[in-house]
Amino acid sequence: MRQEVKKVIVEICQKAKVASAQLAKASAEQRNKALCSMADCLERSCAQILEANKTDVEAARAKGVKEALIDRLILDKKRVNSMADNLREVAELPDAVGEIVKTWTRPNGLIIGLLRVPLGVIGIIYESRPNVTSEASGVCIKSGNAIILRGGSDAINSNMAIGNSLREALEQSGLNKDIIQVVPVTERSYAEKLMTMREYIDVLIPRGGANLIKTVVEKSTVPVIETGTGNCHIYVEGDADLTRAIDIVINAKCQRPGVCNAAEKLLVHQSVAKQFLPKVVSALNLNGVEVRACEKTMQLLPNLKPAVEEDWGTEYLDLIIAIKIVENIDEAIAHINKYGTNHSESILTADFNKALQFINEVDSAAVYWNASTRFTDGNQFGLGAEIGISTQKLHARGPMSIQQLTTTKFFILGRGHIRQ
Repeated sequence: MRQEVKKVIVEICQKAKVASAQLAKASAEQRNKALCSMADCLERSCAQILEANKTDVEAARAKGVKEALIDRLILDKKRVNSMADNLREVAELPDAVGEIVKTWTRPNGLIIGLLRVPLGVIGIIYESRPNVTSEASGVCIKSGNAIILRGGSDAINSNMAIGNSLREALEQSGLNKDIIQVVPVTERSYAEKLMTMREYIDVLIPRGGANLIKTVVEKSTVPVIETGTGNCHIYVEGDADLTRAIDIVINAKCQRPGVCNAAEKLLVHQSVAKQFLPKVVSALNLNGVEVRACEKTMQLLPNLKPAVEEDWGTEYLDLIIAIKIVENIDEAIAHINKYGTNHSESILTADFNKALQFINEVDSAAVYWNASTRFTDGNQFGLGAEIGISTQKLHARGPMSIQQLTTTKFFILGRGHIRQ
């Protein structure tokens, strides 16, 4: 069995390495043409993709998977069309590969330049969301990278159907279909073997829950870019517009509770707690949200479920939120930096100085002022599709799109220079 795992993964990696070298030579026009061909092929394959997705959704429901997570799994014609449109939008983005970032001339006459180049082969290990198969492939091809996709067992049929469609389009556009490969086996041993393919894979990106990310970080010998879990916070200051605050909280928590940029915690300044909390809790309850509360909140609203220590660090990915009353902005910031996952946090306030303090002191990839955390997304930021939200500090942070999937190399122009 171990030999079979190694054989399958090594073969995939070898094909990706060859394909990445070929893709690196392709022009921007060729890559854009391939992206548009991939979009067209997704639309033509919509019926087959939805049939495969139906199998996955039925299996997930049979296992008792909660609906907030099934929402991440479900595809319909609108979502498939959106995947196709997303690929076309990526094709329209400015090309990053080959960009000369800057040049300068040294006193000795040497001209030094910095050139943007592809990373090479990118591996992605992810859960649930089959649209990641298309989005990640699009961003990788635009940035000149081959991609190996290893999705979870819950979406294997959807991922294979999408991957086959994209590979067919690559072949039709004259590129190597092995630029995109979906690992066809979901056993954990195959993912763990992929994590050791340092000879072939240049970077590995995990997308999913805390356990998946922890496993990849601890077991991988390939460099990892962490896409973190989203224990996201909204902090309501004493001078916030409380009517708008309710709308923002409901949007951040309820629009899609199973995604990483959904709000999981609500912090409220003590000066407006008595006025604001009954209204926001009522609105949350009307939207089917279970509210868990700190001791001070329980004194105002004793019918709520008490929050325990574990709640403050938990990403629910469900219609659940925990509320805490804080004395001031300093306590709010300290709480976020202690329990947050460095993803997305928002302050609701009319005070510029408080907003600036929050933006400067909160240690997260995306920090908002008077807006929902739901905007942390490559497309919403105008970056096109994304391969994930990085919550680490090296190389890339926040939504990772085309530029974040490239690296740089120096080029040096001389005229017979020798070092003295």
